[in-house]
Amino acid sequence: MMNPIILYIETATDVCSVALSKGAKIIGLKEEAGGNNHAKHLLPFVDEVLKQAGISMTEINGVAVSIGPGSYTGLRIGVSTAKGIAYTAGVPVMAVSTLESIAQGAKQFWQESSSEQPQIVPMIDARRMEVFTTHYDFAMNPLEEVSSKIVDETTFAKLLSEKPVVFCGNGMPKCREILAQSSNAHFIDCPISAKNMLPAALQKWEKQEFENVAYFEPFYLKEYVAAKPVVKGLR
Repeated sequence: MMNPIILYIETATDVCSVALSKGAKIIGLKEEAGGNNHAKHLLPFVDEVLKQAGISMTEINGVAVSIGPGSYTGLRIGVSTAKGIAYTAGVPVMAVSTLESIAQGAKQFWQESSSEQPQIVPMIDARRMEVFTTHYDFAMNPLEEVSSKIVDETTFAKLLSEKPVVFCGNGMPKCREILAQSSNAHFIDCPISAKNMLPAALQKWEKQEFENVAYFEPFYLKEYVAAKPVVKGLR
């Protein structure tokens, strides 16, 4: 199929974002930032983007979902919804790295104003000075495994000494002051969006790299640890 219709679900951070594409073109988008209301908004957003495009659920050919790392609750909601839609519609699921999606958005933004081809380091906030991260060359080839890092003056020193690097993602702002000490550091503050999953999802579609709908799980990177409730006077 040359122009598949793909539904995109992004809930890995505080942004709830849903997009729809036909071939290489986005034909529907609905998103909202600033809260953990994914359970409330996700399915209405799906309905809205389908209506925007005049597409029914029976016409979609696949579902792409942001697989993480990111918010435990957000990822769980997104993946569960993607599974439910895929099972009901009888279509495959494509899992897209959240960090790759962030990097893709930054790449597109960068290309609008520069012909230089830096490496790209997406960051997802993991509290305090820790981030979930990896890095890509400008062709979007991953150059290291996804990991969690505590960011200080030495974390990216070697990389920054060699070439220009674009930092992006919701973990970037808290690290900016430290990283800006290098002239090779550049920063792009573009919000995470389901539309940026399109290039990776289309590649997976063409290669038929589909997930097992019954068994695949989000990539949390770290196990979720529930905090113990504290009640005054009790131990």
